[in-house]
Amino acid sequence: MNFKRLFALLMITSLSGSICFAQKQVLYKQIDSTKLYMDVYYPVQVDSSIHYPAMIFFFGGGWVRGDRAQFINHAQYFSKRGLTCFLVDYRTKNKDNSTPFESLKDAKSAIRYLRKHADKFNIDTSKIIAVGGSAGGQLAAASALIEDYNEASDDMSISPKPNALVLFNPVVDNGPGGYGYERIGDEYKDFSPLHNIKEGAPPTIIFLGTKDALVPVETAEYFKKVMERVKSRCELELYEGEAHGFFNYQNFEYYRKTVSKTDEFLQSLNFLSKEPQIEIK
Repeated sequence: MNFKRLFALLMITSLSGSICFAQKQVLYKQIDSTKLYMDVYYPVQVDSSIHYPAMIFFFGGGWVRGDRAQFINHAQYFSKRGLTCFLVDYRTKNKDNSTPFESLKDAKSAIRYLRKHADKFNIDTSKIIAVGGSAGGQLAAASALIEDYNEASDDMSISPKPNALVLFNPVVDNGPGGYGYERIGDEYKDFSPLHNIKEGAPPTIIFLGTKDALVPVETAEYFKKVMERVKSRCELELYEGEAHGFFNYQNFEYYRKTVSKTDEFLQSLNFLSKEPQIEIK
């Protein structure tokens, strides 16, 4: 292969990569010297005249640790399916000596940032999907259900409430006997999603393994029951014998199954069309 052909091939490969993985990093919040970023994955062949649904991901790690790259494979898949995806950083104990309350403030700030800059990202503010695993699932659910814990610098006229929730083994019960109570204490009454379900809660799908040591099946079933009591849709997908974190990419069989179910759920909300069908890999 001569140099000109090699150069042309490299250019095509480079351009193709930029279309499929049009990723950039955006600073969405700064508190003193702490800077918080989100990674952006745009749909393939973005049409500037179209506003796309947005999918915002919150990683797990007990509000103590974690990395926004946890959901990178999910973001790559759903961006190819036509969603603009955002992998969000937030304050954690190990990195920032923070509490779960600061984590929730950051989650709300991130959603407000997307709504405020919707035109910049070509997103439809009526179709924002909050996704999270474990403590990240708590943040996603709490952004929809919890009224308190807002950053003082946020524009309070902008809603932080997503329009749909996709929750992977979420620690939604933070009360006595639930996850994180030793750090949250009596504030659970205003912080725990399970204790604050109300009319208008967004449609939700929950994925849970039946051997999860942190989230009992009974907790998820009760969450679903209360959601339905206030006439909100809530689907619960149980996976026999699976433990906490079963959905992650390294467990590819269950990654594929849960991504497929998420795709079907978003289709049912008209947030996704059936086409183009993309291989989950």
